[in-house]
Amino acid sequence: MKIIIVGCGKIGTSILASLVGEGSDVVAVDDNPAVIEEIGNIYDVMCVCGNGADTETLEEAGVSKCDLFVAVTNSDELNMLACFVAERMGAQHTIARIRKPEYNDQSLDFLSKQLGLTVSVNPEWMAAKEIYNILKLPAVANIENFSGGNLEMIELKLRQNSVLDGMNLIEIRKKYNAKFLVCAVQRGEDVYIPDGNFVLKSGDKVGITSSTSESLKLFRMWNLMQSSAKSVMILGASRIAYYLAKRLIHSGNRVVVVDSDREVCKSFAEELPEAVVICGDGAEQELLLEEGLDSVDAFVSLTGMDELNILISIFAMSKNVPKVITKVNRRELASMAANLGLDCVLSPPKTVSDVLAGYARAIRNSQGTNSIETLYRLMDGNVEALEFNVSKDFRGLRTPLKDLSLKPNILIAGIIRGRKSMIPGGLDEIHTGDRVVVIVAGQQLVDLDDILQ
Repeated sequence: MKIIIVGCGKIGTSILASLVGEGSDVVAVDDNPAVIEEIGNIYDVMCVCGNGADTETLEEAGVSKCDLFVAVTNSDELNMLACFVAERMGAQHTIARIRKPEYNDQSLDFLSKQLGLTVSVNPEWMAAKEIYNILKLPAVANIENFSGGNLEMIELKLRQNSVLDGMNLIEIRKKYNAKFLVCAVQRGEDVYIPDGNFVLKSGDKVGITSSTSESLKLFRMWNLMQSSAKSVMILGASRIAYYLAKRLIHSGNRVVVVDSDREVCKSFAEELPEAVVICGDGAEQELLLEEGLDSVDAFVSLTGMDELNILISIFAMSKNVPKVITKVNRRELASMAANLGLDCVLSPPKTVSDVLAGYARAIRNSQGTNSIETLYRLMDGNVEALEFNVSKDFRGLRTPLKDLSLKPNILIAGIIRGRKSMIPGGLDEIHTGDRVVVIVAGQQLVDLDDILQ
């Protein structure tokens, strides 16, 4: 499968690394010679230096034989133009990063149709949505939704003295009357797809599938229930901050935004007059305290500097802010942040690369029968959760799950039938038209048939 990526910044490089890991034939295009040289030194990919909307550059990259063309430069307009030209030159599928709010309102559908875009992605909007969902359920470290929200996968870290410490999964299911499934556990560097005899310990990062209502029931029983954040302080008046603040204000939350750039603050305040915008250095702890850091329900660090986000988040934790969310773009720093005790670390490049990886696999499976609807990477990228559409050709149709011969480290974590979501048991079956959520570690799935021996 041939994929061309135009724009090798943070997002583009993350997508490139992900797709190279998928085994795709990737071509990197960027107009900065230094960036292209660095990409060529790190990754085994073809590199082309030039403008991604230039026909000669695209011809050199082999656009006429391209299965997937991805434009993720810093310019929305260049991304749209590059995809338009690529589609006219023979690219089968085109994806553009479109970030500006004015393009992401009513005009986006019109632009997509006129330009022949297959998909548009907005990393900032996606990150804001992810943060907003976490703020509604502060006890979790991450939430991923399947099938329009009928089923969700939540990640949480078991605190010291957790009621689940020392219990195996069979005991937990018997004791707590709720429909859920513990489908992945990370303990240190090790990741497990657990069976019923697996014993949980404090400090584990646990992945659980359930419906939203069942998740709330579980959290009450496990003494994890916290009120959704009503007052939120955001450090950094970025695009993510804009999309997040807009959602929060619409929901009736109080929002304080801190940024050191006076012009950015002025623009932010004009666009969202309901927000309290403070112009000042967010690295100054006294400023944050003066603006009420120690009395807010949540603190979200969204500056362009990973190191600053980590340090100020640790400071916020020291002031007992109930929920702290940290944006970290670099993978190595994200791991460091987790080791420092920050259990809610967000990475927009990872979010987008997961979406693109799922889309690329769906294209690879275009000759198959059970297509991928959604793909998420969990547990620091060591586990994948995939949602498949089930066709009439699936080999395991109408067979009780207990009788299916699954490959190792694979778990069927959910079945969505119409608007009903199920946490499956051994007697449940998969039917044509279902959507099935599969958890897998250590291998790649392209088709639902890949789960069977």
